[in-house]
Amino acid sequence: MSKLRVGILGGTGMVGQRFIALLENHPWFEVAVIAASPRSAGKTYEAAVGDRWKMTTPMPEAVKKIIVKNVNEVEAVSSKVDFVFSAVDMTKEEIRAIEEAYAKTETPVVSNNSAHRWTPDVPMVVPELNPEHLEVIPAQKKRLGTQRGFIVVKPNCSIQSYTPALHALRKYGPKVVVATTYQAISGAGKNFKDWPEMIDNVIPYIGGEEEKSEQEPLRIWGKVESGRIVKASSPFITTQCIRVPVTDGHTAAVFASFEKKPDREEIIKAWREFKGLPQELNLPSAPKQFIRYMEEDNRPQTRLDRDYENGMGVSLGRLREDTVFNYKFVGLSHNTVRGAAGGAVLIAELLKAQGYIEAK
Repeated sequence: MSKLRVGILGGTGMVGQRFIALLENHPWFEVAVIAASPRSAGKTYEAAVGDRWKMTTPMPEAVKKIIVKNVNEVEAVSSKVDFVFSAVDMTKEEIRAIEEAYAKTETPVVSNNSAHRWTPDVPMVVPELNPEHLEVIPAQKKRLGTQRGFIVVKPNCSIQSYTPALHALRKYGPKVVVATTYQAISGAGKNFKDWPEMIDNVIPYIGGEEEKSEQEPLRIWGKVESGRIVKASSPFITTQCIRVPVTDGHTAAVFASFEKKPDREEIIKAWREFKGLPQELNLPSAPKQFIRYMEEDNRPQTRLDRDYENGMGVSLGRLREDTVFNYKFVGLSHNTVRGAAGGAVLIAELLKAQGYIEAK
């Protein structure tokens, strides 16, 4: 099987670099084009990134000599690829415009950006949780006037640490959720070298993050109605989002009450047995065990557990009854793998498996 040709929009930034690293030796996809800002265009990828390579693994040899294209030259980029991943660093208005421009060249766009997360006919997908939202794509194509071009987005990185846990318990009717997320600095596209102010520090504010963390799970649990996604009305979710001195891995401390309170053993069983469509289809990037529960009192920990299932799994622990809510627990997910580029790669695999993405 010949591999699909992939373009990376915004390929020189941290998330773009993560796409490059994850796609090395991918069985279905190969990086054919890297596009970035005009200041990087015309340089080799190696020269454009320079000393800003932020991954722990070396830059893949296959991409070093690729000549970076100008991301704004939409026709030139799209003519060389079957679909694109979008990780561009622009204003939301600019991102919305450029992603639609690529889609209108009949190039599917799988976006890591937030700009289209609330566009009614754009699915925002965690493949294990709401793959049925892809059913809205034909309505979006009709609006865009395309045959094969469309946009799909992945949700905010922080919600991956607790939304899958709640999703696995939906039959018990989660009704009130309080979550505090402790978010790694890579979520801001930085490391400690870039951001020395974060060493020995906690910042109790991340712009726009709390609204995303409260509202995006409701869109994931929404329904497709008349060619648009209508968000769910429950549970009620309130959050605080805090930046902590951690390289990778977002942790969540969660309190939850249910319409029908489950037993502790029922919760752990539901978590451990939960599977989604990626597991059924055995997609290349899908974790074999999406959710694991850890019995140790001091787990999960970012350093020890963020790379569970190659960074694509979710680790949960410290489940216990609470004096105000029914239960409380701790969740952890890798914010730049499952929460960003890895989650988008898994979406693309699902789109290919279901026939939405094909060779041009």
